[in-house]
Amino acid sequence: MIDLRKLREDTDYRSGIIHKGVDEKTLDKALDLDTNYRALQAEVEQLRSDQNRASKDIGKASPEEREEKITNAAKIKAELQKVEAKFGEASDELREIAITIPNPADPRCPTGGEDDYEVIEVVGEQIKAPPMDHAEYGQHMGWVEKEKAAENMGSRFAYLTGEAVLIEFALVQYTLSKLMNHGFTPVVPPVLVREQMMLDAGFFPTDRHQVYELAEDDLYLTGTSEVALAGLHRGDLLDAKNLPIRYGGFSSCFRREAGTYGKDTSGIFRVHQFDKVEMFSFCDPVSSWEELENLRNLEQEILNELELPYRVILVAAGDLGAPAAMKYDCEVWLPSEQKYRELTSCSNYLDYSARRMMTRIRGEESNPLVHTLNGTACAVGRTLVFLMEHCQQDDGSFKVPSVLQPFCGIDVIAPPE
Repeated sequence: MIDLRKLREDTDYRSGIIHKGVDEKTLDKALDLDTNYRALQAEVEQLRSDQNRASKDIGKASPEEREEKITNAAKIKAELQKVEAKFGEASDELREIAITIPNPADPRCPTGGEDDYEVIEVVGEQIKAPPMDHAEYGQHMGWVEKEKAAENMGSRFAYLTGEAVLIEFALVQYTLSKLMNHGFTPVVPPVLVREQMMLDAGFFPTDRHQVYELAEDDLYLTGTSEVALAGLHRGDLLDAKNLPIRYGGFSSCFRREAGTYGKDTSGIFRVHQFDKVEMFSFCDPVSSWEELENLRNLEQEILNELELPYRVILVAAGDLGAPAAMKYDCEVWLPSEQKYRELTSCSNYLDYSARRMMTRIRGEESNPLVHTLNGTACAVGRTLVFLMEHCQQDDGSFKVPSVLQPFCGIDVIAPPE
């Protein structure tokens, strides 16, 4: 949720929202609704005070004055009911528009959309395409079964089989071990959450079309464990000395992939169900930008140890999700396509979702909102895609990255005979 006071008083805050492509008329309407809301709020408070006073006056009144006092109290009550109804409508109308307004983009974000990113760093060599692309190799090794999945579940599903399963769990164990060494608490969160949690985490209303809904139960399948992790401290008052509080969540994730018809249909690059290790941090506002760099460094450390070539980009303001003030993407070189494709990302939400969740820091004079950050430590299925191309040997075998070998007990996987 945006800070309406800042929207009214801070021109830089307003500019950051416009930087994301929001129409100024929308912001002006929100401020007008906020002005009306505050005026009605003051009127309600005054009438409630008058009503309390009128009730006391009835108790103190003489028999001759009592009827007049009761009539006066009834008039105040009737007026209060009318104003409370208007106040409720104003509150709903304000909230309806406020939750659609995104967090301001940081001034460092480039102007523009998806193609207007800034390249921050390039690491590793852009190698040529291997004999088989990831889809062909997964089928050749007997690791990916899509035909039966399509028959049983529909498109964009797959069975992962054989040694690929061992590599998947090696990736999870390796990633969680690294996160624990950096002070993260491992969590296996629920993958079903209520609608309010999707709103509080900042995913609704903008990403509703990408989410699977269980309408009868008022539950939604999450596209990232970030949603459930954010709720771990919903409504809490955190001690500053304990910050940052870092969690590493492992879960299956679900996305409808609406709007991607005909895109990335081969292999397991873009599927409806996948596993992911997610980083989430509750942080003191004074150090949240430093924490974002920590998350980015961890993502790069993992890619370096997996020996995958990649680049880091700073995402343009118009391509940011609603909650993010700034976001880095790590894009790995996909040899078969001869281009970089996104693998991980990390974002600073500042106090955007904390305002919805009312997660605060205990202070001496006030209790400020915490800042929340998130980042992908390992998108497991997509990481497997890149490994299938980069670890594929000339004889068709698969060389397991050295950092994964202790977790799966395999160094080289021979091709099927």
